[in-house]
Amino acid sequence: MRRGLRELLERMSVGCGAMGAGGSPTLVSPFAKMASVALKGLMVPHLLPESCYDELFLRFNFLHVPCLKILLSKGLGFAIVAGSLMVKLPQIFKIWGAKSAEGLSFNSILLELLAITGTMTYSIANSFPFSSWGEALFLMLQTVTIGFLVQHLGGHTGRGVSFLFLYFGALSFLLSPLSPMSVVTALQAFNMPAVVISRLLQAATNYRNGHTGQLSAITAFLLFAGSLARIFTSIQETGDPLMALTFTVSSACNGIITAQLLYYWNIPVDKRKKE
Repeated sequence: MRRGLRELLERMSVGCGAMGAGGSPTLVSPFAKMASVALKGLMVPHLLPESCYDELFLRFNFLHVPCLKILLSKGLGFAIVAGSLMVKLPQIFKIWGAKSAEGLSFNSILLELLAITGTMTYSIANSFPFSSWGEALFLMLQTVTIGFLVQHLGGHTGRGVSFLFLYFGALSFLLSPLSPMSVVTALQAFNMPAVVISRLLQAATNYRNGHTGQLSAITAFLLFAGSLARIFTSIQETGDPLMALTFTVSSACNGIITAQLLYYWNIPVDKRKKE
């Protein structure tokens, strides 16, 4: 099948050359070459190394497992990064629309922010590919926004502003050359207990209230799916067992919150208000 496809492409190329005297058909071959160059420029080295591009798109060896793993991992990674641009926007809009952050634990948000910051600074310090950690940057910005809204809508705007200054000051230090690598590694290692405690705090708040309040189901489902996919991409792209274990723990904890959202899904709004 691959051989036949290659022969067909070669015949098309020869045919285009033979029709050169006819006028417009001569443009087909240059356009095909331009398209091939553009495709290669798009995929190499962002999605595939050149050897894998040749294997998949020149030799048409679509069963080359190592190259397929790289393509799948890179594709998933960039899809997660793109999805992270909006993963917490439903949560932000829900809070702002209701003018209330009821049901959200600020302590849980702080611990989640700590975990996200640990992943981001550790990945930058180790020069990991952006596709393996890029969502942490956008999740950090959105989580900071949620943290500020929780304080602001709770009548503590000054405390919210202080939270912003303190966080971005600490982040600047962690990203600077002044921060020792041992501190960054320790922060990443603390991710697992931070993720577990933050999710348990949120789960406890949900259980105590008997509902999930302003917690967004879309955000929770996207976080759960993203953390599951990250287990594969972290193994494939970084080979770092600490990163893979962190996402495994994160998936389990996000699964608890997702299960609670499904469990409390049909609780009537009037019952929530009474409670």
